[in-house]
Amino acid sequence: MSLPKKPVREARSPMYVFDSKPQMKKRIADLDWQTLERSLWEYGYAKTPALLSRQECEELTGLYCDDSKFRSRIDMARFRFGVGDYKYFAEPLPEIVQELRSNFYPHLAAVANGWMKALGSKEDYPPTLPEFLERCRKHRQSKPTPLLLHYEKDGYNCLHQDLYGELAFPLQMTCFLSEPGRDYLGGEFLLLEQRPRAQSKAEVIATQQGEIVIFTTRYRPARGTKGFYRANIRHGVSRVTSGVRYTLGVIFHNAK
Repeated sequence: MSLPKKPVREARSPMYVFDSKPQMKKRIADLDWQTLERSLWEYGYAKTPALLSRQECEELTGLYCDDSKFRSRIDMARFRFGVGDYKYFAEPLPEIVQELRSNFYPHLAAVANGWMKALGSKEDYPPTLPEFLERCRKHRQSKPTPLLLHYEKDGYNCLHQDLYGELAFPLQMTCFLSEPGRDYLGGEFLLLEQRPRAQSKAEVIATQQGEIVIFTTRYRPARGTKGFYRANIRHGVSRVTSGVRYTLGVIFHNAK
């Protein structure tokens, strides 16, 4: 498996007309997937242009107060995960969340299968989300995992990995629903890569409302002198210094 050439950290794509949710499939298909894949291979993450409109971001944020949309709420401080809280959506998922999860999955499954091949793993991932969720069900993982995260002043999220059972999809996404500088300050998205026999490498990713960061759930294939090896990566959020920050997390595997 050869590494794609000329990695680029941020993909470019044409402007979108945000007039209906059913267009989500086309918005996702029209992304510069070649550039996104290069970034995923080289850095373990890739950032899209603003894929969600301000209206869509506000609609998602507005759901946070409606407990009927969620199956559980986690207070981060209680579990020493950080400071803030998040809620896991109940089924059925909101339409836009389901559209994002279903239409990103086939593109990311192709990347995930390339990663597994490069690492010499026998794991593989089916081409559609329903097929993958059926595998989750067979592993007794049936609870939906997309979630809304909420931080206020001094809130943060410790470095972690989102693993909910034996089966985990190698990639996940964070959708940025609040506008930095207007809604909040601080609260940067963080990635920390642990490299064997070397110091860890950090990435601080600046984002805007509506953008999506795709990143590895656990590890990425990194090229070494003897081929590819697993580079372990955790993610988190730096301290919010003022305002309120909301994000949507899209995780493809279900939980027990």
